[in-house]
Amino acid sequence: MTASGCVTVHGELEVVPAATRSEAGQALKEFTAAYNAADKAYDPALDEDQVGGSLGAINQAGLTARQKNSPNGNANHRTLELTDATYVIPEKAGWPRWFVADTDSNRDQDNGEQDTRWLIVFVKSGPGAGWKAVYLSVVAPSQLPGFAKDGDGRAEPVKADSAELAVAPEELSEQYTGYLQKGTPDVFAPGPSTSLWRTTRQNTRRAGFSYQYIDQPLDSGAFGPLGLKTEDGGALVFFSSKHFERQTAAKGLRPAVTPDVRALLSGEVKSTLTKERVSSQLVYVPKKGAKPGKVTVLNRLPGLTSAKGS
Repeated sequence: MTASGCVTVHGELEVVPAATRSEAGQALKEFTAAYNAADKAYDPALDEDQVGGSLGAINQAGLTARQKNSPNGNANHRTLELTDATYVIPEKAGWPRWFVADTDSNRDQDNGEQDTRWLIVFVKSGPGAGWKAVYLSVVAPSQLPGFAKDGDGRAEPVKADSAELAVAPEELSEQYTGYLQKGTPDVFAPGPSTSLWRTTRQNTRRAGFSYQYIDQPLDSGAFGPLGLKTEDGGALVFFSSKHFERQTAAKGLRPAVTPDVRALLSGEVKSTLTKERVSSQLVYVPKKGAKPGKVTVLNRLPGLTSAKGS
C-alpha cells in the first residue's frame, strides 16, 4: 500500500528507477546484436522487435529499401560496436519507462572525424514489454551539458508540459514544424537544422521543376518527446517530426527516381514525386527567462519512409 492508500502493482504508482544498470546494459547489447544482424542481411525483420518510434520508422524503411535493391544482403557490412557506455536512468512512476545509453561508437574511427557520442533512448511501454530503441542522436561530447541529479543521484525527467522551460517538450514538434513552414515562432537558434535549412528550401531551383515542402508534428505514442533536466535548469529533449517534399515537373519532364526512392514508391511517377521523411531531433531547451533563451538543435536524424508518384 502507498501512503495515499493506493495499491502499487508492477510499480505503476511508485516512483522507481526506470531500469537497473544491468537491465540497461542488456537492452543495449540486444539492440546492437539485432542492428548488426539486420544491417548485414538487409532484413528489417531481424531488428523490428528492438526498435520503435522515429528510429524504428527510419530503420525499418531503410532496411526495406536496401533489401529490395540488394536482396543478397550488405556486401559492405561493418559491425557496429558501442562501447564505453554509461546509462542515464531517471526515476518515474508509471509507464512508459525509459533511459538513455550514452555510448562511444566505432563509426568515427579511422576516418579523421571528430569524436562523437551516440545517445540511444530506450523505452519500455509496460511490465510485459521489451525495451525498444526509439531515438538515436550523434553528438560531440562538448555539446552535451551536465544532467541534473536528484537526491539519490538519479537523472531527473522533464514533464511534457513543463512550464519551467523556454518551450515545453510537448510543444517542440509543433513549434519546429511551424517554424520551418512560416519562420515563426522565433524560438530556435540559427543553425543547419533551422535557419539554414529554411533558406535552402526557399532557394530550391531547377529549370522545369517546382518544389513544395510540408512539415507536420509527430508527437504522440512512441513518437512523443522525452527529456532530462540539465544542471543549469534547462533540458535535453528528444522529439520527432514528419516532412514532405513534393517535386512537380513541367510538361514533357519527369522527376528523377533514385533506387532507394523507387524501393519505397507507390503509384507511378508521371509528373509528381512526393517523398515522406521522419526525423528525430535532440535539442537543448534553456530554462524560461534565460538569455538568449533559444532552443538549439544539437542533432537531427532524418530518414525516407515512403514515396508516392502521380
